[in-house]
Amino acid sequence: MEILAFGVQADEKPLIEKAFEGHHDVRCLDVFLTEDTAPIAAGYEIISTSVNANLNNRVLQTLAAGGTQMIAQRSTGFNNIDLQVAERLGFTVARVSYYSPYSVAEFAWTLLMAANRRIVRASNRTRDFDFRLDGLMGRDMHGRTVGVLGTGKIGEAFTRIAHGFGMNLLGWDPYPNPACVELGMKYVEKDQLFAESDVISLHVPLFEETKHIVNAAALKMMKDDAILVNSSRGALVDAEALVAELRLGRFAGVGLDVYEAEAGLFFLDKSIQGVEDDTLARLMTFPNVLVTSHQAYYTVDAVGTIIDTTLKNVIDYTEGRRSENVLVPAEPKAS
Repeated sequence: MEILAFGVQADEKPLIEKAFEGHHDVRCLDVFLTEDTAPIAAGYEIISTSVNANLNNRVLQTLAAGGTQMIAQRSTGFNNIDLQVAERLGFTVARVSYYSPYSVAEFAWTLLMAANRRIVRASNRTRDFDFRLDGLMGRDMHGRTVGVLGTGKIGEAFTRIAHGFGMNLLGWDPYPNPACVELGMKYVEKDQLFAESDVISLHVPLFEETKHIVNAAALKMMKDDAILVNSSRGALVDAEALVAELRLGRFAGVGLDVYEAEAGLFFLDKSIQGVEDDTLARLMTFPNVLVTSHQAYYTVDAVGTIIDTTLKNVIDYTEGRRSENVLVPAEPKAS
């Protein structure tokens, strides 16, 4: 059977082809699954999608009409899939429920420290042989307070690094993590975390209740010299509200690896035609803001696990097995 994979990056393609060799043929496309590209899937029983695919009602209807029956998403998040429609249309939908949490946690710290120590500005200066230190002063992390929203596997990995820096640890999560408590984390309400933290890092999934968890009110609670990092999902942060606070000269640094309107932008080359998103364009004009294009997960280790799990999901489907990665059809409720 031939599998059609949408949104495959150049670095991913040889890894996917090697993993699927001897199991199924795979056709890799660099285009993302959208309403315009969905007809390409006609005749493919199984497709694989990336995190920025748009699997809304119209896309799913097109896929179903073309004969697609199984969707193997190469990510943990699935907020881009209309699961109710998928189930009604009879799809099997699976995701990657786990990959290296260190990839994201380490990148969040990389982004944080790059913003704190003005690494990008310093590098650009020295390339022009400008070796002044003006405007490059950062802060020690040791002894400062970090607030971690979401202390699952990635949040725990981030917290362990913070503990290594010798930081005071605040956390917010509906389900406190005993491993974080053992490290000395104090769980508090969100308002207290926003108000007391020198650094805030987001590691919660995107649900309706977490959308814009960092909104205008939360931003106003934060210290003027706080550092905010988001390597989870873009819509956790109200980008327009963030711009409004940055215009007032607030925050020592902001590191964003995700953006709420990133679909159609991230993973693509927009250097020629430019970007029409005024909010993103404005964000990137601030010298204390670093934006990267959803690359926190992008390590050989994490991508390898993602591909191996995707292959396993495909094989499970073809052999009639169900795993914990299956989102649709939903688990039957016990009677």
